[in-house]
Amino acid sequence: MTNRITELFGSKVFNDAVMRERLTEETYNKLHRTIKNGTELNPEIAQEVANAMKEWAVENGATHFTHWFHPLSGATAEKHESFISTAGGGSVILEFSPSNLVKGEADASSFPSGGLRDTFEARGYTAWDPTSYAFIKDGILCIPTVFISYSGEALDHKTPLLRSMEALNTQAKRILHFFGNDDVDHVKATAGAEQEYFLVDKKLYDKREDLILTGRTLIGAPAPKGQEMNDHYYGQIKVRVLEFMHDLNEELWKLGIQAKTEHNEVAPSQHELANIFMTINVSVDQNNLTMEIMKKVAKKHQLECLLHEKPFARINGSGKHNNWSLKTDTGVNLLDPGETPGENAQFLIFLCAIIKAVDEYQDLIRISIASAGNDHRLGGSEAPPAIVSIFLGDELTEIIESIENDSVIVGHKREPFQLGVHALPSFPKDNTDRNRTSPFAFTGNKFEFRMPGSSASIATPNTILNTVVAEELKYFADRLENCEDVNSGIQDLIKETIRNHKRIIFNGNGYDESWISEAESRGLSNYRSTPEALAHYLDKKNVDVFVNNGVLSEQECRSRYEIYLEKYSKTINIEARTLADMMKKDVLPAVLKYENRLCEAVEHERRLNLESGYSESTLKELLKHMDGIRKNVGELERQLGDLPADSLERAFCFRENILPLMASIREDADELEVICNRTFWPMPTYRELLFGVD
Repeated sequence: MTNRITELFGSKVFNDAVMRERLTEETYNKLHRTIKNGTELNPEIAQEVANAMKEWAVENGATHFTHWFHPLSGATAEKHESFISTAGGGSVILEFSPSNLVKGEADASSFPSGGLRDTFEARGYTAWDPTSYAFIKDGILCIPTVFISYSGEALDHKTPLLRSMEALNTQAKRILHFFGNDDVDHVKATAGAEQEYFLVDKKLYDKREDLILTGRTLIGAPAPKGQEMNDHYYGQIKVRVLEFMHDLNEELWKLGIQAKTEHNEVAPSQHELANIFMTINVSVDQNNLTMEIMKKVAKKHQLECLLHEKPFARINGSGKHNNWSLKTDTGVNLLDPGETPGENAQFLIFLCAIIKAVDEYQDLIRISIASAGNDHRLGGSEAPPAIVSIFLGDELTEIIESIENDSVIVGHKREPFQLGVHALPSFPKDNTDRNRTSPFAFTGNKFEFRMPGSSASIATPNTILNTVVAEELKYFADRLENCEDVNSGIQDLIKETIRNHKRIIFNGNGYDESWISEAESRGLSNYRSTPEALAHYLDKKNVDVFVNNGVLSEQECRSRYEIYLEKYSKTINIEARTLADMMKKDVLPAVLKYENRLCEAVEHERRLNLESGYSESTLKELLKHMDGIRKNVGELERQLGDLPADSLERAFCFRENILPLMASIREDADELEVICNRTFWPMPTYRELLFGVD
């Protein structure tokens, strides 16, 4: 079995081992430097790389190739091109030119551009990202690429991500110079995504219009049993789910994706898969692939994989914890506390840059994970609240407080800490408990960003994290370059940052209602919904941080603002129209049949002079909720036909008018489900969906 796994792993990836085997030493070394350092591809080697990649792909059953990219629609995109080319005389040859590898053309008019392009301006380009390995999926050679417009604007998630990585690398190396680490060629941000998801029976899924069209249940009364017994979490995995996980692992392993951990999550039918740390752009690619393959493998087992952040009301939603860190090419994790005074000072300066970044750009951090789906999840069950804060743990918090106050501490059987000698007591990586209520928690040598939603790409949150941290490192480096005494400058920066930004540090219970008022008193923002957060996307400081670090232009910022607002409104619009359709075509007709049955029962009771009144009281309750649905559906449809033209006003209209109407309709529909005889109810219930996988 071990040999089989090792042979399987990476078998569909044009990885380093394949390149070393199939390329000349000179070409391999040049390409390897490109991949390692993120530099531009040497065009002189493109022909040899293209030939080797084609031959390898064809040997592994590929007939077509595609430039695989991440447009702003939120999904991956691909256009397949055959290797076949005519050779005359009715024969064909297999070709894959350097231009096929390096650059492609895609119709940009049908992808979201947020006003960057007119509809008639169709030309867009894809360009190979050589730092992410090509792979074979479904018999197609997939080449990871960026996607830009004819005039060069980013139309995808990856282009700004790569720019943010370069900005972070540049500024981190400037900081490392002050600690004598000039041997570092590059610093890369790394990420590992923990992916939560639900599995439901496909036959039941196919009977729910809301799941098919929106990914979540728009109505549904609670099952008699939910997650209150905590018996599903880490529980024995059901045979059918285990078979799905087995096949999923094999498909992921073929693509070199290290699916490391799998287990049952808290809610019934909820599960989690965690990937190992990778360089961020590779981690983004692999997580997008993971979501795609999850859904594909589920169908083979007559299951449906639900990636929505809140597919079921009143139980846990699904997130995607993003474990973010910084690592040098020399193998040093910059968020690892050190053993020497110099290492400790270096750790503190990077830690302080992150603290300052999260505090000053807490609105951007919140925006990075904003979506209609995630709004249902944040602050509920296992999700952190919408208030951005940092968890450091008691010990590290005690240390930074002592720095601020110039005090001496004796920490947990360690040497006294004195700022004057830059000494930080050594402490184990697991020096803190895990705080599941914290949006941004330090967990030893990384930060666990717990706010991203399960269906979203991790590209945007990581782009913003990279960018704001790069901005603060730039500020620190500029300050230190003008210091006569660098050691004193470092001390001053650390103390100043802690003093000015400690408000963002919160080690308590984020679910406690008192935290809301405390956060407000600290001056922290609390944007409970996507429109509230997006209203600040174009604030000058936010646009400036993108522009000054070369991550997004002002025009690209504006386009994303429009795209995110439009996506929010379109999502709720689809949900609202689906809900109205379900009420008119499923729920009300079905309940009407039950109403007729109750009317017959009432007449029967009256003829027999029965005084129980059960049928009559049930009928009255039924009619009350049916009438409520009819009125609210009518009002819902009226408001959907009269929406503001301005994108932000329209988004707020959906939040403040449409969502409350949907909630009222749901309340009546859920009451009808409780009242209605189950033989009349027209769709699978929560009990069937959540406990229907054997």
